[in-house]
Amino acid sequence: MFIPSAFVETDLIWLDRLLARDAFVTLVTTGADGLPQATRMPVLYRRDADGILIEGHWAKPNPQAGHADPALMLVHGPHAYVSAGWYPDNAVRNGVGQPKAGPQGEPQGRGEHKAAQARVPTWNYAAAELRGVLEPVTDDEALIAMLDGLSAHYEAQVGGDWDLLPIEPRQQRMLAGIVGFRFRPTQVQIKLKLSQNHPEANQSSVIDALSALDAPASRELAQWMRWRREGGTAAD
Repeated sequence: MFIPSAFVETDLIWLDRLLARDAFVTLVTTGADGLPQATRMPVLYRRDADGILIEGHWAKPNPQAGHADPALMLVHGPHAYVSAGWYPDNAVRNGVGQPKAGPQGEPQGRGEHKAAQARVPTWNYAAAELRGVLEPVTDDEALIAMLDGLSAHYEAQVGGDWDLLPIEPRQQRMLAGIVGFRFRPTQVQIKLKLSQNHPEANQSSVIDALSALDAPASRELAQWMRWRREGGTAAD
């Protein structure tokens, strides 16, 4: 993933936060035809002293099922459009910093406010890319443990009480239709493109503008920008 230095993040608390927010990831591998294959799926994420472990499963007919080679996992975070008109130092918005016309209409000088900048719209977002090798899991007991952990995690999120265990005979037979995997990343890249490359006044203005929009995605991104400015501690 291309990450300009201003947007590089190495603190894994942000990976925790991304996957707590949305653990519906995109898993990318190389198919038999040499082209990328992608599967979107929920996963179960854990990080402890032993490292990072991510578990999930495929439907057995999926061509990606059982892949035991290198893989790329895309973790999706909040994102939103940022208007250039929100920057206080935007030369075009303020009508300053632009060349003045001379007697014959030619540009002459840069205007009186040298602090004004030529700004353009952009897109702010947070995301992560994980690289590692997939370990297929086909053992029934291991698969049941994976499915039980996954369902318990998401049932808790929706206030549900469905329980896989004790597993019924019909459910036991359904295990033949899936292939599990374990994924231990060997490389983690986290990108937080949250206007860190702008002056404080611009960052504050963007946060205010996003917060004022009637769009949950924009308001969520504004909160992530606040957390980043506060050192990432607000939601820890």
